[in-house]
Amino acid sequence: MSLFPASSRAASNPAYQARAEQLLRILSAPGGEEAYFSSLFLDAVPVDRWRTIAADLRAQHGEPLALGAVRTDSATAGQVEIRYERATMGFTLVVAPQAPHMVVGLHIVGARTANDSLDKVMADIADLPGATGFAIAQLTDSGPQWLRAHRADVQMATGSSFKLYILAELARAAAARERRWSDVMPLGPKSFSGRLMAWPDRAPMTLHSLATAMIAESDNSASDTLLAALGRDRVDAMMATTGHADAAKALPILSTAEAFALKMPANADLRRRYEAASLADRRGLLRDATARLTADRVDLGSVAEIPTAIDSIEWFASPKDVIGLLDWLRLHGGDALPILAVNPGIPPADAKRWRYLGYKGGSEPGVMAMNMLAQARNGRWYAISASWNNPAARLDETKLVALMTRALNLLAE
Repeated sequence: MSLFPASSRAASNPAYQARAEQLLRILSAPGGEEAYFSSLFLDAVPVDRWRTIAADLRAQHGEPLALGAVRTDSATAGQVEIRYERATMGFTLVVAPQAPHMVVGLHIVGARTANDSLDKVMADIADLPGATGFAIAQLTDSGPQWLRAHRADVQMATGSSFKLYILAELARAAAARERRWSDVMPLGPKSFSGRLMAWPDRAPMTLHSLATAMIAESDNSASDTLLAALGRDRVDAMMATTGHADAAKALPILSTAEAFALKMPANADLRRRYEAASLADRRGLLRDATARLTADRVDLGSVAEIPTAIDSIEWFASPKDVIGLLDWLRLHGGDALPILAVNPGIPPADAKRWRYLGYKGGSEPGVMAMNMLAQARNGRWYAISASWNNPAARLDETKLVALMTRALNLLAE
């Protein structure tokens, strides 16, 4: 089965096809790299580094055996499959437009393991160190139909996935004509990381631009601005609207500045009080301690390497909660859906297998989540949600990306 949809394949031009065919040899054994790659490529990836990459692929997947599908997006760029003994690898391949058409770009974009299955993916997710939760559902008129589930009801730390609730509330407000996507508001309060942190204070921005930065880039200043503008109570209410099973654990939804300020050693007293408080008292603490819970109180160096309070100061949801939220967005999201699709979360060649693919994830030390809303080329809708928590160690985030890419590729078939 191809990594690329049959409907999207196109005949390559001869020069591109020749370089695609030569890729099999370049991956098979050392030698000939200077005649294949441009000097620009080899400046970025020296020959020794390339040979290490190719050797690692052979060690992991066996010997490369044959050229598979070749899909061109233009005369000089496209995607190429190479069939290994134990997997099919996808690469983006870019060649120079002028003769001799040296390769100027080559990136690994996906892998399909031979005899892979959703059950194998679920087992591999369950084997990750720490705790994991995972669910896949087909979204129907009668609600989600569960296809696979592993600890799918367990509340997990989900990092920036909470920004989906802000997006949903904005979509609701726009549909109710309480807001317009084109409404302009000042940027702020700004948070401690992201592109907008460096923008001028109170820079005028549309709600649509803020939402796009919040979802596609996970910009924290955008999310904190929208949370304040829409109102925390309204965003909190979206949890009940979308069927969150344990809102008492998840509420109130913290701004990014509040969450990480609470994790600071200097605010250990506030954190202990927050952890032990009732929902009403947590809300009161956030009001009373506003001056101590601002972005300028956050020292990222103190939490950048070690998981900190991920079981108490976080944004919590189960995989089933998130799939309920994604299903609500599918039905009511309106202009939020194109925003979700700006960053698909997986390699572009894999994302192109879907008619629509929306994504929002979240990560910090000890926490990672990936959540996808997908429409297949036959029109069917699916949602996938995975969360991975480990309070004892940082996570190898590339592992979960690879697992979710496998799941989506299998589901697309």
